Formats: sequence, C-alpha cells, structure tokens
Amino acid sequence: MPSLVRLLSSDTRQKIEKAVHEDPLVVFMKGSPEMPQCGFSRAVLQILQVQGVKPDLVATYNCLEDQELRDGIKEFSDWPTIPQVYINGEFVGGCDIMLNMHQSGELEAMLQKAGLLQDAPGEKPKSE
Repeated sequence: MPSLVRLLSSDTRQKIEKAVHEDPLVVFMKGSPEMPQCGFSRAVLQILQVQGVKPDLVATYNCLEDQELRDGIKEFSDWPTIPQVYINGEFVGGCDIMLNMHQSGELEAMLQKAGLLQDAPGEKPKSE
C-alpha cells in the first residue's frame, strides 16, 4: 500500500478540471502575468509571448493565492513543480519542457494546431 496520502479534495479536483477545460491555454503559475513571482513562471509567459500566443486566450491561476490549488495542481497533473501549462485540457509540462518544445519547434506546431497563435503581420487569415 503506498504511503502517499492523496490530499486533493474532490472540490479542488473539480475546480482544476473546470479550469483546464474552460480555456484553450491555461497556466498555473506563481504570481500573475503582470507580476510573476518566480523566474520559471516568467520564462513560461515569455515563451508564450515569443511564440505569438493571443494574450486573451491565456488563462492564468496564481497558485500563491490558494494553498489548496498549489498543492492540488501538483497531484492533479502528477507533476511536482509550478508553473504548469495545459493546452486544450491536456497537461503539456513545466518550464523546462516548454523551453525544450519551443526550441525544437514542437510548441509552435502544437499552438498553431490549437489555434492559439496570432496571424503574422501582413498575413491574411486562412479562410480568405
């Protein structure tokens, strides 16, 4: 029998489930986009900005304001660190994974497929 006690309440689990499915891109972070409280959270936001993600499509949750969320998100994703990024309800990873995916081009393809990127300047929308 595992000694790890599950701390995630069903209420918190439901809140996290709703959060990750409510918006196309969700970042659980320390601080806010205006004032990140850790370098890793800041780096993830910068990667998304460099990729050209539409800012209004990014939902952020400050894990420093809610201890139950801070602990619960780690259990929910089975990932030990914050920040955590979800695209279309699926856990993508934390800062290191986002950076690696950014460098390999994999992140751009994923964001493009999810419709999260702004049109390049001078580029006509695909529907025209």
